[in-house]
This record gives sequence, structure tokens and C-alpha cells, in this order.
Amino acid sequence: MVGVKVAAALANVIDGAPGCDVPWLIRGSSHCKRANSAVIRPHSVTITEFGAVGDGLTLNTKAFQNAIFYLNSFADKGGAKLFVPAGRWLTGSFDLISHLTLWLDKDAVILGSTNSDDWPVVDPLPSYGQGRELPGGRHRSLIYGHNLTDVVITGDNGTIDGQGSIWWNWFHAKTLKYTRPHLVELMNSSGIVISNLTFINSPFWTVHPVYCSHVIVQNVTIRAPLDSPNTDGIDPDSSDDVCIEDCYISTGDDLIAIKSGWDEYGISYGRPCRNITIHRLVGQTRTSAGIAIGSEMSGGVSEVRAENIQFYNSSTGIRIKTSPGRGGYVRNIYMSNITLTDVKVAIRFTGHYGEHPDEHYDPEALPIIERITIEDVRR
Repeated sequence: MVGVKVAAALANVIDGAPGCDVPWLIRGSSHCKRANSAVIRPHSVTITEFGAVGDGLTLNTKAFQNAIFYLNSFADKGGAKLFVPAGRWLTGSFDLISHLTLWLDKDAVILGSTNSDDWPVVDPLPSYGQGRELPGGRHRSLIYGHNLTDVVITGDNGTIDGQGSIWWNWFHAKTLKYTRPHLVELMNSSGIVISNLTFINSPFWTVHPVYCSHVIVQNVTIRAPLDSPNTDGIDPDSSDDVCIEDCYISTGDDLIAIKSGWDEYGISYGRPCRNITIHRLVGQTRTSAGIAIGSEMSGGVSEVRAENIQFYNSSTGIRIKTSPGRGGYVRNIYMSNITLTDVKVAIRFTGHYGEHPDEHYDPEALPIIERITIEDVRR
């Protein structure tokens, strides 16, 4: 394998017997418990109380910002809940706060603005050194938060729609000035629950917890056209104790991509992605992988456990993507009980994926791949 140090790497076995003795296997997943998305907050408001109009045309960014600013006064009083009722609520990017529940009614749709000015440009992630697509900054996600604790984004299967087609057109036309935004990004935060919602048409990666701890994503649906560019489903990035369960994902890129920074910037930042648990995942991707590790994995990825997985009509089932210059490691990976239907490649390791943030990476920084177990794979 070009550009990778492989130390006792093992991908075993198609139609093999499950239950092999793996001494480094995660023993249980205490961080992966049922989410209490119905936690009672003593204070609650409805977005309409702040002048929001759910006609799909009125821009409600200020209403969301003002509502959350008001609710911040209750953060030390048991927290607060922002209720989004039935309607189509157009908005630009807005920030969350700690001890908040954002709750969407079953007929509520939060719509991302199609005006790029409503998605502010922010600094690149320190573990990436620049925007993932272009030098310089990046557009902030539609729903954003940093340095938060105890945040719940949930509802009765309401919808968050990024209206990403305009961004995909700009990408294909090469007219973007900055890296496209995510639909949800939480940074340097802990105690995060995302559940019982549908996310569609993200401009870029859909759900992106980065530098986070104790994240639960349960019972969500993520959809984007199968030809939409880089619309990853869930991307845990330099985060630990992440649980992803009971999700359906159908997008134009990797359904789940586990990351930890890009080349010399990820190596320098040095925050690994570890203790990632994935249960009962179903989905399809025409061009990419159901579960991918990398290609940005320079801070290291370890202790990943994925079980009871079903992929169909897809390019690849499981893929590890690295390159010279990445450095880092991928180790202690266990995946089992995987069903593949009309999937072209079951398991794929790529050691020369390419794509570097700049010319300053060290081509001698080779990733280490070790202790990989994949078993009970059925096609």
C-alpha cells in the first residue's frame, strides 16, 4: 500500500465467523446511551414571539438571534427551550447557547438562506489551516455553536433544509470565494444530543462536531441528491465519545467520515478522534463510502466500533483513506455485521488519496494503520 505504514493491519473476513478475540476491542459503550432529548427545560419560548414569520420568504435570522439572546439569561436557571412550530422558517446562520433545547414541530422546516451573505465567513479550523476547499476562511454553518455544554437539537421529526443547490452550482462553476458551510457545526463543545430530525440538502458536510466530547446522534435522517458534491452525512472530527445510532443517510459523499485534521496542521493540533460508536446505520452513496476514515486523519483515529450496518446501491462499504503527508494513525477499528447490497467494493484501503492544504506538508509523514478488524460482511 503506497504511502502508509501498515502494522498488522487486518481486514477479515467476507462471510467469516464473527466473535474473534480482539484484545483492544471497546468493552461496552457507556457514552452510547439513549438520548434524553425530552429533557424538561423550565423556560420555553416560541420563535413567533420574536417576530418570525413562517412563510418561507421572510428572513428570520434576527428573530432566531434575538430569541437565543433572550434565552441566554436562563442558562444558569435550568436552561431553556426554543420551539419552532409548523411553518417554513427562512434564516441565515445563527448561534446556539449552552443549556438549550432547539425543538422543531413535525411540520416545521428551517430553511437556509440562498444568499451567501447570510452565512458569515469565519476563520479556518486550526487543525486544517485553511478552508477545506479554498485558502482562507469558510462560511459558518447554518446552526452553529462553540464552547457549549448541554445542547439538544431535536423535535418531532421536523426538517432542517440547507437549500444547498445554489452552493453546489457555485462549486461546479468554480465561483466560490470561500469553503462552503455545513448545516450544523458544533465546536469545542460537550454534552450534545442531535435526534429525531431530518436534515436535507446541506451545502457541504451535514453534521460536523469538531473538537467535541460526548456527542449523541440518534434517529436522524440525512438526505441530499446522490450527485451533490461533498454532502457528507455525519463527520466526527477530532472528537471523542461520539455515538451514532439508528440513522438513515443518503447523500452525495461519505455517509459517515471520521476525521482529525489535515496534514501538518492536524499533526500540530494533535487532537485525535476516538471512542466512536456506530450502531444500526442504513444508507446509500453512489460515489463514496458508507463509513470512511479520513482522508483528513492527521491527529489520529482510534477505538472505532461499528455494528449492524446496511449499505445498498453504493460505491464502497468501508474505506480508509490516507496519504503521504497526513502522518497520524488509524488503529483499533472493529466493524461487524455488515450487509452490502449492490455495493461495488466491500472494503477499500487507499494509501495515496492526495489533496493537501498547501506545499508545506512533509511527504515523509506516513500514516500508521494497525489493528483493523472487519468481520461478518455479507454481500
